[in-house]
Amino acid sequence: MAPNRERWIDRIRTRLEAAGFYVADSHGVRPSSFDLAARRDSTLLLLKILKNIDALDAEEARRLLELGRLFRAIVLVVGETSGAAELETGVVYTRYGVPIVADGTLQEFLEKALPPFLYASPGGTFARVDGERLRILRNSRNLSLGGLASIAGVSRRAIQLYEDGAGAEAQVVARIEAYFGEPIVRPIGLFEPVRPTRRRPGEGEEAPEPEAVPPERPRPPTGDPLRDGVLRQLDGMGLEVTVTVRAPFDAVAKTPDVLLAAVGSLRTALHRAEVLQAIARVAEGHAMFVVQETPHRTSIGGMPLLSVRELRRHRDPEELLEEISEREGS
Repeated sequence: MAPNRERWIDRIRTRLEAAGFYVADSHGVRPSSFDLAARRDSTLLLLKILKNIDALDAEEARRLLELGRLFRAIVLVVGETSGAAELETGVVYTRYGVPIVADGTLQEFLEKALPPFLYASPGGTFARVDGERLRILRNSRNLSLGGLASIAGVSRRAIQLYEDGAGAEAQVVARIEAYFGEPIVRPIGLFEPVRPTRRRPGEGEEAPEPEAVPPERPRPPTGDPLRDGVLRQLDGMGLEVTVTVRAPFDAVAKTPDVLLAAVGSLRTALHRAEVLQAIARVAEGHAMFVVQETPHRTSIGGMPLLSVRELRRHRDPEELLEEISEREGS
């Protein structure tokens, strides 16, 4: 990993911790679809750090969103550029349904509680209009829809849509706010699910929807007999198991708590133990690493370690969780 990217990730981690988040750093484990997992109260974040956001393709976006669903987390990409252009502070971008911000936007939000107000789309830069506020301001000046439309440089229909809560181009918002001398837009909550404004046919003033993630293709078997056997064992317990790709763990099981399951050699377990345990704590769940051989220890750095034979003894999820809980911290 390039030293400057590593420093950048460390800087973002420090900011999150200063803002009261408990952070797990997974960027040292490859492959990984996310670099940082962070929790503050009920807010759980999965962050990916990219120099050029064009490197985020549909497959990687799908994996991030799937992990967000499994962890009930907010997914966020922090980037520097798109092509040769730098990302603007205060603007939320989107690729395949994943929200993206510049480092400065995240910094302002964490350190100054200053949220972004603009979001980018192929049609331009837009803001979310507080329709009720706009209607009150217009009526207070005895302005008709057509009168405000002339001031804003848009159609009467567009003003109607803004008062219904539609998005407006940044330049249009600037003209309306300059006239009233008051803000008319709603902030974008970075740590809230993104709900982009939908386009209404025939109205060019609204922002188009972000690029959609193509339908997910059936995922092929892992091809690893050890891993496939462990996953079948977890399935046989009646757990809801989802295989993960490019993550420090091989599957996520709902028990109903989150259970991160990793499979491999004892050497791999030694390498990933700290990261797995940290992610499990952030997710307020559990982690376990399953190895073929019989280990001479029950855990590594507080992460439960089980052999295939020990896992096969369990037929009930509660019994498995009880053993995992006993090994945590040992």
